[in-house]
Amino acid sequence: MLVDAIECLLCPVCRSDLALHGAVVRCARGHAFDVAKQGYVSLLTGSSVPGTADTPAMVAARAEFLGAGHFATLAGRLRALAAGHETGQEKPTRESGDAIRGRTESGGRVVLDAGAGTGYYLAETLSPDDIGIALDISKHALKRAARAHPRIGAVVADVWRPLPVKDGRADVILDVFAPRNGPEFARVLRPGGTLIVVTPTPRHLAPLVDRLGLLSVDESKSRRVEEALGAHFTEIGHVIEESDMLLDHQAVQTVVGMGPSAWHTDPVALKEEIARLPDPVTVKMSCRVSLFRKIT
Repeated sequence: MLVDAIECLLCPVCRSDLALHGAVVRCARGHAFDVAKQGYVSLLTGSSVPGTADTPAMVAARAEFLGAGHFATLAGRLRALAAGHETGQEKPTRESGDAIRGRTESGGRVVLDAGAGTGYYLAETLSPDDIGIALDISKHALKRAARAHPRIGAVVADVWRPLPVKDGRADVILDVFAPRNGPEFARVLRPGGTLIVVTPTPRHLAPLVDRLGLLSVDESKSRRVEEALGAHFTEIGHVIEESDMLLDHQAVQTVVGMGPSAWHTDPVALKEEIARLPDPVTVKMSCRVSLFRKIT
């Protein structure tokens, strides 16, 4: 709920503390932001909304696909890493596991999901005493994120701008298939906290990428992630999470519709190409899950 996360947030206009007053979030200087009936609040300032926000159709597709459990192994990996049960290396160490665990007044952690979408991964990661903060540019996605878990506060925000989060407040930051703002991640992450970044490998969604003409993953993706974060973070480990998904044609349509290829494919041509695939078809889920610590 937003009331659980409000103490961690900042006014996007003057950067002062925020408080929840009924259906309004307000700072001491009078800047006010209405809480939507679906439970999220927009702390996005300015009159223009970036064109990369997920559409209602993309959000519905993502909710359907993730809800079917196709990426459950990835969610399980994130849950273990965020809890400190794994470190991204072959063998976990107690030192690194303890360092991941922070504490709120209730004994839990603050877990921030930058580019949270529907809140699926954040909800899967939270323990009962944790506070979750879901940030996303799409209000359509946050309508679902606000209901994904009783401890999630959902906030419309642009990851590329200064985040409406206090310094050093997050114990864990999740960044799953989302933009990476290295300076802001470093600012809001507490000392000893952990940034978990998930990026697709070139094998992700094979053979659909070739057969359907989807956007492919750059071979230098890992290097570009390091360039984006290297001034503020050091990678302490990574794992490659892979699984085979058996997808019928409807599920193939859904997985294409939930990602960036949805902006670049012709629906009619796509449907024709999907009809030529085996039904069902085996599709690869392949991701690099990297753990970073802030450089101090």
